[in-house]
Amino acid sequence: MADHAVASREEWLAARMELLRREKELTRLSDELGRRRRELPWVRVETPYVFDGPDGRGSLGDLFAGRSQLVVQHFMFSPEWEEGCVGCSFQADHVEGSLVHLANHDVSFVRVSRAPLAKIQAFNRRMGWTAKWVSSAGSTFNYDYGASFTKEDLASGEPLYNYRTTPVPIEDLSGISVFAKDAAGDVFHTYSCYARGGEGSIGAYFYLDLTPKGRDENGPHRNLMDWVRHHDRYGFDGFVDGMSLYRPTRGADGAES
Repeated sequence: MADHAVASREEWLAARMELLRREKELTRLSDELGRRRRELPWVRVETPYVFDGPDGRGSLGDLFAGRSQLVVQHFMFSPEWEEGCVGCSFQADHVEGSLVHLANHDVSFVRVSRAPLAKIQAFNRRMGWTAKWVSSAGSTFNYDYGASFTKEDLASGEPLYNYRTTPVPIEDLSGISVFAKDAAGDVFHTYSCYARGGEGSIGAYFYLDLTPKGRDENGPHRNLMDWVRHHDRYGFDGFVDGMSLYRPTRGADGAES
C-alpha cells in the first residue's frame, strides 16, 4: 500500500469520474440481467419432496409459509459433519437482517442441508440464526437441484455443478435455488445459482471491494477460506481446509488449550 500512486485532488477526481462511468455500465448491466433472470421459463416441480424441520415434516410447498416465492440456500452440511461449512455460514450471517424485509415482500427464505435435523439445530443454536433450516435427509432434493453429489458422481470425475461438468472434491457444495407457487398450489423451479453466483448476498464483500486492500484473499485457497471463520471462531488458532471446514490447531473446539 505504501507504494500506491498518489495524485492531486483534481487528478483523483478525473480518475474517479472515469471509474463512475464504468460503475454505471455495470449497474445497467445488472438491471438487464435481473430482467432476463425473471423472464426465464419455469419448471413444474413434480417430485413430492419431504423435509424434517423444527415444526415437523413438511413438503416443499409448506416451506413457502403462505407466500408465493421461496429462496432456498443449499447449505453445505453433510450428514457426517459436526458443523456447517464456513463459507455457507459467512453467507448465512448476512441473511439475518434481510429476513423481515423478505417476509414482508412475499418471499420466504429457508436453508436446506442433508445433515440430520438434530445436528442442524445444534449448530443453528450455536450460531444464533433465526432463518428456518430443514433437513433433506432421505430425499433427493439437494441432488436434483445440483448442490449434492453421489459417490458415483464423484468417482466419475465429471459431476454437473454450476451447469458444467467439473471435478468435485466433496459430496455437498453451495447454491441458491428459487421457487414460485401459483394460486392453485403448484410449485415451480424458477432459478438456481452456484459457486460465486450467490456472492451478491455477502455484504462484507461490498465493503471490502471499496477498500484499498480489497478482499485480500492471498492465501493457499485464493478465496474466503483464507480468512473467514465461523463468527464465534475469530481470534482462535485454526484454519479452514479444502472442504470449507474449520480445523482447530489448539484445543478440541478451536479455543486455546
